[in-house]
Amino acid sequence: MTDGPVEEQGFRSGFLTFVGRPNVGKSTLMNALVGEKVAITSPKPQTTRRAIRGIVNRPDGQLVVVDTPGMHRPRTLLGERLNDVVATTLSDVDVVGFCVPAAEPIGPGDRFLHKRLDDAPRAKRIAIVTKIDAVPRDRVGEQLLAVSGLGEWDSIIPVSAQDGIQLDVLVAEALKLMPEGPALYPVEAVTDESLEQRIAELIREAALEGAREELPHSLAVTVEDVEEQEGMTRVFANVWVERDSQRIIMIGSKGSRLKQVGTAARAQIEPLVGTKVFLSLHVKVAKEWQRDPKQLGRLGF
Repeated sequence: MTDGPVEEQGFRSGFLTFVGRPNVGKSTLMNALVGEKVAITSPKPQTTRRAIRGIVNRPDGQLVVVDTPGMHRPRTLLGERLNDVVATTLSDVDVVGFCVPAAEPIGPGDRFLHKRLDDAPRAKRIAIVTKIDAVPRDRVGEQLLAVSGLGEWDSIIPVSAQDGIQLDVLVAEALKLMPEGPALYPVEAVTDESLEQRIAELIREAALEGAREELPHSLAVTVEDVEEQEGMTRVFANVWVERDSQRIIMIGSKGSRLKQVGTAARAQIEPLVGTKVFLSLHVKVAKEWQRDPKQLGRLGF
């Protein structure tokens, strides 16, 4: 058993995953619950590309929140593998949080995903109406009614990750549905992501900013090395794209765009590592990597 919170009788722990269409606020919600940025956020599609675990500790329990890619109709092998991540996660968790934004009507994508919840027959179900800060109260009420009409839920909870509304309620309701048992991670842990994985994601988040058309889908980042020397952390990383034309765009005129990416990424990495950061970025081409099994494997998919 791992060292965890001081556990008394009735302590509960387990896995909660958020599922929903892309950009319904799953990653932002997980970060708000954890109290620290463990998943990158962006309005771009496919921002989340693997199951990322964030750990929420309370005196009466521990939630391991699993953020998954948005379920979508895949066009590439990468897309198929992202959907597989969701399916695998659903089969392993204790509670599923089905996320629907308050401002958007229930659509075919939501209904398709709701049917996929049958892939998690043993999991309890919470419906979560997200981004309630963005709409009037009566619209929230309408959405709650619409979500309730989708099927049976153990709980329906409106939340705002941005304003911190009802987050404690969500944690409390999720813990009630968890099995009794010891903490699964040490109390000081916020994620099981490695430092290299977190740094790579922060670089990719910076690279996504301002990226247009097909470029967000084609971006991947690998960290080659992280060195600590005399109060400085040196990071050597590669930004991968699929075509030479994308490489030119990523670098920018006289390296201007790559410099912007490096500056934005350093600002996020330095609080994570607690030192000044020297960041060496190189842009490389892996042709059509989203469709190539060998390339996907080399890039961690």
